[in-house]
Amino acid sequence: MKKALKITQRVVDVIFAFVFIVIIVSGVVCKFIPGKKADYSKVSNPYITTDKALVSAHRSGKDIAPENTMLAFETCIESEDFDVDIFEFDLHITKDGRLILLHDNTLDRTTDSEEVFGEEGVMPSEKTYEELRTLNFGADFCNKEGEYPYRDLKEDKIPENLRAVLLEDVLDYLEGNGGFDYIIEIKDAGELGEKAADELYRILKEKDLLDNVVVGTFNGNVTKYMDEKYPDMMRSAGISEVVIFYLAATLDIDFEDGFFKYKALQIPHGGYYVFSLASERVVNYAHKNNIAVQYWTVNEAEDVKKLNDLGADCIMSDDPDMAYDVING
Repeated sequence: MKKALKITQRVVDVIFAFVFIVIIVSGVVCKFIPGKKADYSKVSNPYITTDKALVSAHRSGKDIAPENTMLAFETCIESEDFDVDIFEFDLHITKDGRLILLHDNTLDRTTDSEEVFGEEGVMPSEKTYEELRTLNFGADFCNKEGEYPYRDLKEDKIPENLRAVLLEDVLDYLEGNGGFDYIIEIKDAGELGEKAADELYRILKEKDLLDNVVVGTFNGNVTKYMDEKYPDMMRSAGISEVVIFYLAATLDIDFEDGFFKYKALQIPHGGYYVFSLASERVVNYAHKNNIAVQYWTVNEAEDVKKLNDLGADCIMSDDPDMAYDVING
């Protein structure tokens, strides 16, 4: 028995050692060996750019206005100093099946939910849309001067553009101001996430915007559900898919068309540990496979410049004003 356990432990040690070596080698290769550039005459993905990165307002521009609010979209649209190419925002489904914009799983951080509802940890799925409209979604916004300009707004003093906002109202507003592309993340998991996918697809189909949206989610069941039920809805890679992609890029593996089911990598610019996601090799391999590379959340000018120089297709920033200046300066 002891001998069997020792053999098993040795096998496990060998496997871990092998995986560790693969990770280290991958990090070195992706960081220092750029790989072959794509033949752009064969690239058809509309989200792949060949000159400069597109500017995306992350959470609709959370450094310049309260995140995921209509006020944030209005601030971007009405600015004379910068333009936004892609709006990024997050969705949760409400108790009555509506899709509102919100990043966190609870309402605590960005609203006055604890005060209004008298408890912590309230989730959008526990309240109706009308109930959520009683909240101030700008309550915790801190501007660049360190001020909280909307914190004291209560009840009828809360303006419409700081209340809970529906997906369809945001899309109607933005499409009425020229039309844009969108990165939309489904935050709910499980059955709620699947219901959110149903409602998202219905709205995009109704508004003829399927080609203008890349949908993201960190929830594997939602990814599988979208692939099975809505293959015409473009999506980004899930976490496990990013890992597989990274290893494939390291080895420069040639797959048959259709192997990658996603149209975009939406990945952190800092990478994960030794994984160098912000690299020319990652971008080149993605483009060769008709996949756009969209980095989040890029809030330093030097990082924006670096990623733009690498060939990134989109840079998501909480400060789209800064990102626009760097890319177009």
